[in-house]
Amino acid sequence: MTLKATPLNSAHRSLGAKMVDFGGWDMPVNYGSQIEEHNAVRNDAGMFDVSHMCVVDLKGANVRAFLRGLLANNVDKLQVPGKALYSAMLNPDGGVIDDLIVYYFSEDWFRLVVNAGTAEKDVAWMTQQNEASGAGVGITQRRDGNDPIALIAVQGPNARTKVWQVLPGTQAASEPLKPFNVVIVPDTPFGEVMVARTGYTGEDGFEVGVPASQVEALWNAFAAAGIKPAGLGARDTLRLEAGMNLYGQDMDESVNPLDAGMGWTVDLVAERDFIGKRALLAKGQQANFVGLILREKGGILRAHQKVIAASGNSGEITSGTFSPSMQQAIALARVPLDVAVGDTVHVEIRDKKLAASVVKLPFVRNGKVLAS
Repeated sequence: MTLKATPLNSAHRSLGAKMVDFGGWDMPVNYGSQIEEHNAVRNDAGMFDVSHMCVVDLKGANVRAFLRGLLANNVDKLQVPGKALYSAMLNPDGGVIDDLIVYYFSEDWFRLVVNAGTAEKDVAWMTQQNEASGAGVGITQRRDGNDPIALIAVQGPNARTKVWQVLPGTQAASEPLKPFNVVIVPDTPFGEVMVARTGYTGEDGFEVGVPASQVEALWNAFAAAGIKPAGLGARDTLRLEAGMNLYGQDMDESVNPLDAGMGWTVDLVAERDFIGKRALLAKGQQANFVGLILREKGGILRAHQKVIAASGNSGEITSGTFSPSMQQAIALARVPLDVAVGDTVHVEIRDKKLAASVVKLPFVRNGKVLAS
C-alpha cells in the first residue's frame, strides 16, 4: 500500500525525521529526541504537521439546522462568528463516528476539522445524512483537490508570540481571541491564513491553516523563528498528559461518548434531536473515564491492560505512557462506575498486579502538573 503524504513530507525528510505509517499516512514520529520535542512544547514552542487532518467546509442556508441533527454537541452555542465547539458525531447506536472541532463563520458557512483516518468515512456519512434530510448543504473537503488547506499546530507558552513574529499581519486579528475561537486573515505573505486558538497539547497556541502551496515556506519560517518541529511521539505524550482522547484508541464506533469522558461534549438537555440521542438516553453512562498514576515500579501503563477495582469489577486502560513532565507512568482508563477519584486500583502488567491511583484529569495543563 502506498502511504499518503502531506505537503510537508519532504520537509520532514530533510530534517532527518523518523517516519512511520500512521493510519495510512507517512508521518514523522520524531526528529531526534522525542523528550526534547515534548519539553519544547511545555516550556517554549513546538510545531506539528497536522495536514493529514481534514478541513471540511459546509455551506448553505440550512447548515445550522443540518449540524443540529448531525452533532452531539449543540451548534446553537455558536452565535458569534469565530466561535468554535468540540463535538462528537455519533451513529444511531450512540457510538463515536469521530470527534471533531466545528468553527462558525456565518449562518451559511461552518467549517469542521476531522481526524485523518476517519475523513473519508466522515464525509461519506455527512453526505448520506445531507441527502437523507434534504438539507441541500454543500460539503467540500479541503485536504485534496482544488484549493487544499494545510495545517500546522504551533503549541506552547511562547507559541502565539512566535507565530506573530512570522505572521505580523495576524496579530491584530488573533491577539484578542479567547481559546476556542478562530479568525481568517485574508492577506498575508503566505496567502489567506486561518488562525484558531485551539490545540491538542494542553498548552496555549494556534492551529494555523494555510494554502497547501505555501505550507512548506511557512514551516521553514516558523523553524527559523525558533519553533521546534515535533512529531507524533511528543504529540501523544502531550495529549495524554492533557487528558485528551485519541480517536480509535480511547473511543470509536463501539464506545458511548458518556463512557469516554466526553459527556461535556454531549447536549442531552436541549429539545433538539440528533443522531444517537435516543441510544444515549436509553443506555446512559455505564463506565467512568479516569486518569491513573502507577504507584509501584516494575511496569509501564499501556492500552488494553486490565484494571481491577477494589470491588473486583474490572475495566481497561485505553492509553498509557511514561509522562516526561511528571516522570511517572500514567494512563487514561475506562473503569467501572464504582471507581472514584482517590481510589487505588490494580493494573495487570504481565504476571503482576501493580497498584495505581485514580486521579482527576488532566494530569498537566499549561505547563503545570495538576495530578499527583
